[in-house]
Amino acid sequence: MKRKAAKVEAGRGKGEAGEKLRAAPVRKARPRRIAKNSIGPYALEVFSRLKREYPDARTELDYETPLQLAIATILSAQCTDKRVNMVTPLLFRTFPTAASLADAPPEKLEEIIKSTGFFRNKTRSLIGLGRALVERHNGEIPDSMEELVKLPGIGRKTANVILGNAFKKNEGIVVDTHVARLSHRLGLTRETDPIKIEQDLMPLFPREDWAQLSHLLIFHGRRVCEARRPKCEICVLNDICPSSTV
Repeated sequence: MKRKAAKVEAGRGKGEAGEKLRAAPVRKARPRRIAKNSIGPYALEVFSRLKREYPDARTELDYETPLQLAIATILSAQCTDKRVNMVTPLLFRTFPTAASLADAPPEKLEEIIKSTGFFRNKTRSLIGLGRALVERHNGEIPDSMEELVKLPGIGRKTANVILGNAFKKNEGIVVDTHVARLSHRLGLTRETDPIKIEQDLMPLFPREDWAQLSHLLIFHGRRVCEARRPKCEICVLNDICPSSTV
């Protein structure tokens, strides 16, 4: 009887422990907080180190004109820059102006950009962009945030890409998936909305560095601070990054 009782007690204990283990929530590790009075100097140190690591950081989309950059950026949604760069030479030769893009046969445009994904939506955006440029801006890409975001296929992120690279104007900071991910890991923001992330980043860096900041974070995100497995062991920020595993 004692042995049986002991087994019952052992089984009961194991069951309770099992229930507790199953019920325990799985929590993801969060970056340590950077003190408010340290966030400014910390942000500048991050920028300085990344600038030394990637002195040639720039957009990896190939373009020669503001229109070409606008087109390439629209195509880059849910697509790699490498794939976009494979598609755009033929696209730019076939439809070299806003007017030719406005009159593009949808099926022909779709065939050229099909490999970039979501090609029907992108085709509508590109044709709409061409028409809007012809009707409102004499076929030219405007150089203001206010006018850019009114164009088909262009939101604030794309407008920031165009302004910062084609016109050398720092109106804001490009927040793509890489910039958002690294901003979280580096403890520069706790926001998830791209607009709010941008608002958190802007006061931390000199305005003249906003476009370059995006390039640096994107370069680092593609080469070291990857989404699935960041390479903390070779990261130039591993001694100051609050998410470092080193």
